[in-house]
Amino acid sequence: MTVREELERLEHRRLNPLAAFSDRSTGRPRTEPEREDDVRTCYQRDTDRVVHSKAFRRLMHKTQVFLNPEGDHYRTRMTHTLEVTRIAKTITRALGLNEDLAEAIAMGHDLGHTPFGHAGEAALSECWGKPFRHNEQSLRVVDCLEKDGQGLNLTNEVRLGILGHTGPYIPETLEGQIVRRSDQIAYVNHDIDDAIRAGILRTEDIPRDIVALLGENQRDRINTLVCDMIRVSREAGAIRMTPQVEKALADLRSFMFERVYRNPVAKGEESKAKAMLQQLYEYYVNHPEQLPEDFQPQLSFDGMGRTVCDYIAGMTDNYAVGKFHEIFVPTGWNVRG
Repeated sequence: MTVREELERLEHRRLNPLAAFSDRSTGRPRTEPEREDDVRTCYQRDTDRVVHSKAFRRLMHKTQVFLNPEGDHYRTRMTHTLEVTRIAKTITRALGLNEDLAEAIAMGHDLGHTPFGHAGEAALSECWGKPFRHNEQSLRVVDCLEKDGQGLNLTNEVRLGILGHTGPYIPETLEGQIVRRSDQIAYVNHDIDDAIRAGILRTEDIPRDIVALLGENQRDRINTLVCDMIRVSREAGAIRMTPQVEKALADLRSFMFERVYRNPVAKGEESKAKAMLQQLYEYYVNHPEQLPEDFQPQLSFDGMGRTVCDYIAGMTDNYAVGKFHEIFVPTGWNVRG
């Protein structure tokens, strides 16, 4: 018996019957022969594929909320991803579900985010003429764009968990539903922390009814939300929160949209970021020969707009700024006498 087979048998002995067992995965888009000496379950392999991908490494230089913040302690897409993963694994473990599946989904859920966060999404949507959604792009990254167009060939459970971390589609696995909730818990609370650090929000600004139920600080709020979900889900056999806690989370999210996500101070540079990405889009549409060599074949089967969106969406914030300067900002002319 291989190590992988032992791990799969162990899952059946220790996990909740409602868990997504590794040996019951519905498979991958492309069939792969299982190696006899493999020491990882399919979901563990998926996590490794995500972590070793180029798109994952770029997350460390992509905006979470604040564009180009001055300071080392503001969140990036990378730190947000790690925080979501930790919350999801805590809940999954407590419910006896498959931590490896939750980890793989959480690690890959934001791979499709554009530079400059949701401002980049809005810019590409306007340029492309159709909605550009980061969850759909995350799935596209793992299916089509990574490994020079081969994709990562992840299991269907991970792929659909990534797609369903936001938007109308709800993952079928409980692990995928947990990641969806963990993403909400993470970004609302951590964005409060960053907003307080940036001086655009004070702790006392948070509505008192929310504070009374969830807690005064980030640690207490996350603990309340996580513990409530664990307790209620164990009793219900489904991923649930008590109605009052769920409403408090929704109210906290609405408060953040009003005070932070649409705050002119926090979002003061977004119009510049959008204009910059729109100019880059127009430039590459008019000069497709300037796209990198590995994007050239894609033009013939995905079309101009889709290919340019893929290229720009994969940029980090600094890379996008650098490309803009390279293309549109004249360099100094050194005249030798």
